[in-house]
Amino acid sequence: MNALQIKKGSTKHSAYNLRPQFSDVQETHTLAVLVDNEAGVLARVIGLFSGRGYNIDSLTVAEVDHTGHLSRITVVTRGTPQVIEQIKAQLGRIIPVHEVHDLTTEGPSVERELALLKVSGDGDKRVEALRLADIFRANVVDSTLSSFVFEITGTPEKIDAFADLMRPLGLVEMARTGVAALARGIA
Repeated sequence: MNALQIKKGSTKHSAYNLRPQFSDVQETHTLAVLVDNEAGVLARVIGLFSGRGYNIDSLTVAEVDHTGHLSRITVVTRGTPQVIEQIKAQLGRIIPVHEVHDLTTEGPSVERELALLKVSGDGDKRVEALRLADIFRANVVDSTLSSFVFEITGTPEKIDAFADLMRPLGLVEMARTGVAALARGIA
């Protein structure tokens, strides 16, 4: 059978079907980036995202090795698998970057976020807010006659669910730290 005899529309035997398949499905990935703790490094890393139009859903930064002057940047971002691979490759080329880990693909990881929520209300709404806080294991860290400030730690989804329940009860203000994440087990 020659190429002219292959049924029209069939790609089973075509040499033109060697192109890699690209996905347009958006995925959320958590990246852990170990960098030198020096002025301008965060700006360079974040500049990579803004310069190419990539969005950052969450960002946390802290020094993790005082003697080695290293900081860890945890970035939650979204994109197609090809975009995520491009982000990781471009991050790895920045000079003060030592390591780039995609915690989403490298195996199980633990992600947590801290949030403070100010809820204003009285009477039954105050009682309901305290009841829900107990269910979600949120702590009251400040209280006045007209409001509470709750502290909650957990996955971003848990914090979203708690905030959604607090909105009709008088959620006034919220502050979130962003995701902190570590791979499970020994690396």
